[in-house]
Amino acid sequence: MKKVAFIIPPTVELLDLAGPVQVFTEAKFYGFEVEIEFFTYQDGLISTCGLGFGKQANFLTAKLKEGDFVFIPGMDQNYIRSRSFRGEKKFFNWLEECRERKITVCSVCNGAFALAEAGLLNELDCTTHWRRVEELQQQFPQTNVLADVLYVKNSYVCTSAGISAGIDLALSILEDLAGARFTHKVARGLVVYYRRNGKRKQESTYLDFRNHIQVKIHEVQDYLVDNIKSETSISELGSIVGMSPRNLTRVFKEATGITVNEYITKIRLEIAKNLLKNPKNTMAIIASKCGFKTERQLQRILKNYAS
Repeated sequence: MKKVAFIIPPTVELLDLAGPVQVFTEAKFYGFEVEIEFFTYQDGLISTCGLGFGKQANFLTAKLKEGDFVFIPGMDQNYIRSRSFRGEKKFFNWLEECRERKITVCSVCNGAFALAEAGLLNELDCTTHWRRVEELQQQFPQTNVLADVLYVKNSYVCTSAGISAGIDLALSILEDLAGARFTHKVARGLVVYYRRNGKRKQESTYLDFRNHIQVKIHEVQDYLVDNIKSETSISELGSIVGMSPRNLTRVFKEATGITVNEYITKIRLEIAKNLLKNPKNTMAIIASKCGFKTERQLQRILKNYAS
């Protein structure tokens, strides 16, 4: 079972911590097997908003193995600039050891400064909150700090931008572990829409075409995913979200870049490609499960999209 360890530093930013925690908590609710643990390197923890924490275990007691994850949330920048923070050599050495043991170390917001102090960002692309990009680059010139990206994933080192981008990084990691469809379900449970990093190649219709803020179009997309076997007209979709067929057609294309019918076909194709991995599934079974009328229609569309 995978383990995700969250480090609670002094002056922690609550959303930096709670966002990724809730992603994995929601994943557990839907059946994903993961252990969530909390550690610290100082006692008397108080968040930036003044909320305190009970006593947490020391990071040195963490029992992590290859394939596990460590998250470092953001904290008050004055603390990061302090001698106290820079003096946490045991903690920084431990982070380096985690990376060497193939435990993925992740930061949210200015938690990237902890990774930089540990030497984990040397010669790597990384990111942090937009307010701290220049400071991180100047303080650690051997890094390549990127602005205007949600997160950057390297081998065993991941960084994310400010606040809510930690949720995006956690969802991206969950997608790697549990697949796109499961991650889509978790994102819906959180009432957020998973925004992939703009530098990442689009790979899943469940999660692609979601980088918009049209709530009604999100509702249409959710409905189509849940009812992909059914034949649903534009008029029926419009009535679900209170839009005319003409307006729905226009707004859907503006928001996603593709038509409703193209989106339906892409969803069906993604399901079909997954079902094709099982040799027990005949073309007739796959066509039925995906909402295609005949095997021939499925074969034709598979051929067209492969060319």
